[in-house]
Amino acid sequence: MSRAASQINGDDKLIPLDKSWVIRMSIQELLYGDRMRAIRQLDAQTDLSDDIKALREILGQWSTSQALNVGESGTLLRFFTFINWKQKLGKEIIMRGTLLHRPINDNPSVIEWSQERLLTLDNGTSQWASAAVLCGDQRRLKEPPFKLNTTYEAWHSWHASSSPELLRRDKTIEAQAHAFRLLQQTGELHFIPKQAEDFPFAYMFGCMGVKQGEQLWPSLIGHESNRITEVVEMKRRAEMGKPVTSRDHRVVQALAMWSRFHKKRVTFTYPEAVTKSWPRFWDWLDA
Repeated sequence: MSRAASQINGDDKLIPLDKSWVIRMSIQELLYGDRMRAIRQLDAQTDLSDDIKALREILGQWSTSQALNVGESGTLLRFFTFINWKQKLGKEIIMRGTLLHRPINDNPSVIEWSQERLLTLDNGTSQWASAAVLCGDQRRLKEPPFKLNTTYEAWHSWHASSSPELLRRDKTIEAQAHAFRLLQQTGELHFIPKQAEDFPFAYMFGCMGVKQGEQLWPSLIGHESNRITEVVEMKRRAEMGKPVTSRDHRVVQALAMWSRFHKKRVTFTYPEAVTKSWPRFWDWLDA
């Protein structure tokens, strides 16, 4: 086993849960199974990301009249908004932080749209189409976007098993972590970006450029930041020795790895942004 492989194996406990998978599986427990099962599994975990904490709160309050606080999660907002419209629940949904300034569809008639048409909303995010699948849409597109395909997998996994796996580690973050550790050990980067969440890391380490990111993943402009312009600007600031002021967790993570590899001293104004997806990121980076 290489030193890099040994290192990533030792980091396993610091790799976060896959929030995309956890959210999709937990929502199916909520809609079709036993939400208490999802609650028990989440309560048994430590170091939950902010988005999964928001999910846990919603699961616990679902049978009450309390508002659903989705925090800064665009995924939770779109999924529970769609469910709210589809089931005519009339629940209030609360947002906070960067989510308040993101372009989000507010047209309830989309619950009748096809998945293809839903994929045109909000700069091409797949979250509305995923919400339709979670609400029972049985169609399966031949070449779905990465996250929509994850939803198909989650649907099949939940409905095909009497005891589905609700929790799993984040494979996207794990791939970036492995590539970074290998780069540290060998000086060579072996990384193939597979989805929009790979863009900040891929850009910082020269795997792809801005135009390619724009062409492949137009939804990049509608996350916690416009990730296309944000990662370019924050890298420029870091190279000039200025503080990195981004609140975008993916951008902060990518820049922190880049600065560590290049031995550059970089100050992050919002280091806590990483807790949205990777609560123990700084521990992992220092491991």
